[in-house]
Amino acid sequence: MMKKLAIAVVSLILLAPTLGLVTVGLVVNPTAIVCLASSGLTVGKVPDSLLVTTANGETITLDKQQLTHAATIITVGSGIEGVTRDAIQIALMAALTESMLRQLANTGAYPESGNYPNDGNGSDHDSLGLFQMRPQSGWGSVAELMDPEYQAKAFFGGPAGPNFPSPRGLLDIPGWQSMGKGEVAQAVEVSAYPDRYNKYEPVAETILVALTSGTSASMTASAARPTTVAAVAEASRVVFPLPEGTWVHTSDFGPRIDPLTGERAFHTGTDFAAPDGTPILAVADGIVTVAEFSGGYGGLIVIEHRIGSTTIATAYAHMWQHGIHVSVGERVIAGQHIGDVGSSGRSTGPHLHFEVRPGGTSGEAVDAAKWLNDHDAADLPEATAGAGCSALGGGLS
Repeated sequence: MMKKLAIAVVSLILLAPTLGLVTVGLVVNPTAIVCLASSGLTVGKVPDSLLVTTANGETITLDKQQLTHAATIITVGSGIEGVTRDAIQIALMAALTESMLRQLANTGAYPESGNYPNDGNGSDHDSLGLFQMRPQSGWGSVAELMDPEYQAKAFFGGPAGPNFPSPRGLLDIPGWQSMGKGEVAQAVEVSAYPDRYNKYEPVAETILVALTSGTSASMTASAARPTTVAAVAEASRVVFPLPEGTWVHTSDFGPRIDPLTGERAFHTGTDFAAPDGTPILAVADGIVTVAEFSGGYGGLIVIEHRIGSTTIATAYAHMWQHGIHVSVGERVIAGQHIGDVGSSGRSTGPHLHFEVRPGGTSGEAVDAAKWLNDHDAADLPEATAGAGCSALGGGLS
């Protein structure tokens, strides 16, 4: 039987730049936003070069050796439980910032480091390798740190990491999933220049797309990725689509008063108000079938999943155009950051309009709150037939 909890409704200003959230009587499964699966990324052919642009508009050409090191980071990360695509992007940002994806020796501090395969000589204190890790800080021996695979494993960390529990790798940073990417890189690297990692966020994204989209330069991203849900294994778990503590349940599935027209209409989703830019998470492993910006949904992502031996689609609406982080044909995993909360399309304020569609992308929507409850992803109140739009607002798709 689905649990019922009361919601303490307070007045919030949904049209403000950010949404002030209050404590409400809603309980989310605390494991719902912890991604335990690996990223599932597979590296294809490494190109001879790649033209990239930094966040400040600087254009750089990466050579095959740099891209080979990037492929190593992606491959290592994809094999570690808990490392998502976002985590791999963060690792690439860190390696770009620290060494420009060069495996650097440091013969001034450690003459023997020059005896190992390297891409040049660095001189930053006693730092070595792709992530400029320091033996004196406990990251590893000279021999270990002159191995790119070891450095990648050390950066990702976690219980199986070579340095657990200290120095901390990415997986050892509490709440890293809800932090900014540059902030996470800084938490691992502990640099004297904490803001510099963000410069390489678009570069890392370009590398990920180029190295994991296909096996030849002529292949498009969608052609290289599985495009049907049959290509995805049965989903083993369902998670909540927003990070814990960031959202307020504002509107149910079913008949209600349209907040824009004031007329009675049927609401096909469940709305969760959240601050503009809050990460939206894929609720299960699946394939992206829609990633577009148009119409009443505004920014819309639809993902198809295999759950209980049937095809289920989940839809996520009202993102800004720049808030869509996946593309059609992309394989995603439960808990992956796929987009950001916005207020585009037919919306009265920042929120996620979430739908569940049995049968697939074009299926008829069902009560998403009940579906999340039934799959142990949430503990939401049961929708009331004929419920109107709450005082907290909520968009209509």
